Formats: sequence, C-alpha cells, structure tokens
Amino acid sequence: MKKPLFLLVLALFCQFAFSQITTISIKNNNDSPIISKHIYGHFAEHLGHCIYGGFFVGDTSKIPNTNGVRNDIVKALKDLKIPNLRWPGGCFADTYHWKDGIGPKEQRPTIVNQWWGGVTEDNSFGTHDFLNMCELLGAEPYLSGNVGSGTVQELADWVQYTNFGGKSPMSDMRKKNGRTEPWKVKYWGIGNEAWGCGGNMTADYYANEYKKFATFMSDWGNTGGITRIASGANSSDYNWTEVLMKNIPLNMLGGVGVHHYAVINWDKKGADVDFTEKEYFLTMQSALKMEELVTKHAAVMDKYDPEKKVAMIVDEWGGWYEVQKGTNPGFLYQQNTMRDAVLAGATLNIFNNHADRVKMANLAQCVNVLQAVILTDKAKMITTPTYHVMKMYSVHQDAKLIPIEFKSPSYTFNGESIPAVSASASKDASGLVHISLVNVDAVNKNKVEIDVASLGAKSYTASIITASKLQDYNSFENPNKIIPVVFKGFENKKGKLEITIPPFSVLVLEGK
Repeated sequence: MKKPLFLLVLALFCQFAFSQITTISIKNNNDSPIISKHIYGHFAEHLGHCIYGGFFVGDTSKIPNTNGVRNDIVKALKDLKIPNLRWPGGCFADTYHWKDGIGPKEQRPTIVNQWWGGVTEDNSFGTHDFLNMCELLGAEPYLSGNVGSGTVQELADWVQYTNFGGKSPMSDMRKKNGRTEPWKVKYWGIGNEAWGCGGNMTADYYANEYKKFATFMSDWGNTGGITRIASGANSSDYNWTEVLMKNIPLNMLGGVGVHHYAVINWDKKGADVDFTEKEYFLTMQSALKMEELVTKHAAVMDKYDPEKKVAMIVDEWGGWYEVQKGTNPGFLYQQNTMRDAVLAGATLNIFNNHADRVKMANLAQCVNVLQAVILTDKAKMITTPTYHVMKMYSVHQDAKLIPIEFKSPSYTFNGESIPAVSASASKDASGLVHISLVNVDAVNKNKVEIDVASLGAKSYTASIITASKLQDYNSFENPNKIIPVVFKGFENKKGKLEITIPPFSVLVLEGK
C-alpha cells in the first residue's frame, strides 16, 4: 500500500472509531423495582477523626454544635439527603460495649481502640449521642452489635434500651439517662466481618452464632419489626453467602452483608493523590468488580430466596489507598480526588441497576476516613468530589428504576480493558426522569446516544462533575475546585439524546 493511501485509510479509520456512538436503549419498566434510598447510606466508625474531631467536638467547643455534634456537618449531610448511618463499626464494633457509653460522661470508663491507632477514647460519644444525632440528620440509625467479644444478653439489652416503650430494666435506665421515648432502631448488624476482625470464624460457626444472637433480639414474630443483618462475605467469598442462606431460617434474616473495597494491592495500595494512570486503571478495575460480586452473590441468594425477601446489604464499599503523607497510619485519612468521584458514580450505578436485591449500602466512611464525603481541619470543613456525586445522584432515591441496555466501549490500558461507560436511570414519583452517566476512561471522551422517546420527557437539563486532572481535589485552601456545573454537551434530536462525555467525568441528566 502506498504511503498516502495508507495515511488516508488510517485517517478514515480513526474518524470512524471516534465517531462510533454507544447506543443506550430503554427497556420495558412496568415491573421495575424501586431504588431504595438506603443504597445511599454512610458509615461512621470510631476510627481516626471520624467521630472525635469529626462529627463530635463536644458541647464546650467554640465550633458551632448541637450537643457536641458539629452543625456544619449536620447541614451538609441533610443537604445530601443521608438516609442512614452505620455505627460504631467496623472492626471497632466487636470491641465496643454499649453500656460504657451511657450515663454521666465523667463516670464513663475509657476504651483503648486496639484496631485503629491504639488511642484511648473516653466514651463521651455513645448511644444517646449517636441516636440523637441521627434524629438531627433525619437518618435511620444502623447499629452494629458486638458478637466478637460481647454476649447475647448485652445485645438483647441494647435492643430493649433503644426500642422498648414499656417498663423494663433497660427502658428505666434509658429514662434515667434522659430519654423518655424509645428511638425505635430498625437496622441491626449482628457482628461485623466475622470472618476476620469480628472473630476469625468459619461460615458454619458464624451461622450458628447469628441464630443464637438473633433469637434473643426479638420475639417469635419479630413484632418490633427490626431488620437483623448478617455479617456478610469478604468480596468474592460466595461460599460464605451460601452457608448463611442455607443454614439461617429466612424469617430470622433481614439482610446479608457484602464488603468490597477498590484496592490495588493490600500491601501496596498506592498514593491517595500522586497516583499514575496505571494505578487509576487498577483501582477502577477493582471497583467495577462490584458488578460481578453483586450478580454472583445475588444468584446464591436467589437459590434460597427466590422472592427476594432478604436484602443484600453492601455495608462497606469505597476506595482504599495509602494514608496521606505525614498522617497517622492507623487513622486511614486520605484525600478525595476525581478518581473517587468516578468510582462513586460507577458503583452507585451498579447498585441502582441491581435494586431488586441491593436494598442498602454504606460508603466507607463519612468523615475524615477513607472515601469520605466530608473532611475537617479544626473549625474548617469541606465537601469532597464524592460528596458532590452522591448529592447529584440523590435524585434516584426511592425512584423507580428504568432498565437500560447497552454495550459499553472499552477503556484499555497496557493490554487490559474495562468498561468505559457506566449508566443507570430512574423516574421519580413526580414523573421526573434522571439518567446518570460516567465516563471511566482517563484519556478519551465517549459519545453516547440514548433513545428517550418512550420516557415522555419534553426537555432535558444536565449537570457534570469533572476536572482538568484526575488527581485534582478540593482542599481547605480551595474548597470548591471540583463542584457540579451545568453541562450542555448534548443534543436532543427527535427523542434521541446525543451526548459527548468528557474523560473521567460524572453527569446526571434530568428530563421533564
């Protein structure tokens, strides 16, 4: 082939490759599930400065607070429409004895946080503080019970203390401590990571422990209506889910957990900010494995629960990197970049699309730890790119899933490929249509065409979160470097939206 002809063919090929459009089609959605708002839940462990120095500054602090809880954090999370908050762990939960955290603060014993930094805590933030904070937030509390080092009686007493409205030793104690009416806590985790820090148990052993603890938390008919949630599998341990679903009576099982972190290598996790494209690719490769995990764990659950009465609870997820340079390794403080925004958007799309089985999820963690939505520095507070993605996506909460179908183009790096485009869609009770799109590709923009004619919306608007570099983040000096902005990179052509999505960006379209 002559050189000019070769160059012409190459140019035409490049033009064809660039002009290819990913077509997203809308499927029949008459029987679609509701996307539970609880998919957008959060997690607050006694870890680093998540609780002390994060949520809780004490009622003598000069930082504006309500009973010691920062007012700016409460406002930010209410704006986020936080639906639930999991506490006190995590690994910390199976060392926590709740009775040490009630009564006069000056009389409470201390506790050494053996998992996270070996620091001594004074138990000044306890059950009342957490549950009252959830009321401020308008969020459902999700309490993780101590199975690893606790007793059946201890957990049963906690349920009675928080939930029983009549006369009993525990309700009398609650009233003595200043709370007349019970909080009526619905969500209860029975241990945490029982396969690891929660006791290094086998699945069979834990299933028996679960049944024992669950039995004494309620009566025969669970008239209190609590949701008992089993400590679930570590990532792809499908046998763990199989054993629990097979051995625990379904009437005792409200949910089964799954934990999965996007980690490059547990021994070498990579930097939180100064990462390479290779590290970004590997992180997203791990994050997108969530699709496979949810699908396969759901298939196991379907064998024993075809009516999908037991919820899948992904109560720990997010990106995990090396701690920020100069910070305590046990405090897990990391910055939050555009990588985290992309990770969050793609993961939430997966949960939305599996809303028939995934009913709750909890990003790890809420403040100052891992993939946090809020960072604090003394009196200063900022929201992260992940915060803004979750706020953009809050339109999906309790909306009806619109099933979609498409074949994603590939994002290829060093000979390996992952899907470049992630999407989900819903219609809310008022009839508004929302479509969330993520371009995972770190280099190339992607063109998407969506056939929206059947959705009934006459006009569309959009917002986007992106940046000039993947490594960009919001700092205390520049807190609004990455925020959602109006996006106009699309056209509505006779019922078909044509969109050009910039690299590493997250956008949400609204149709009305």
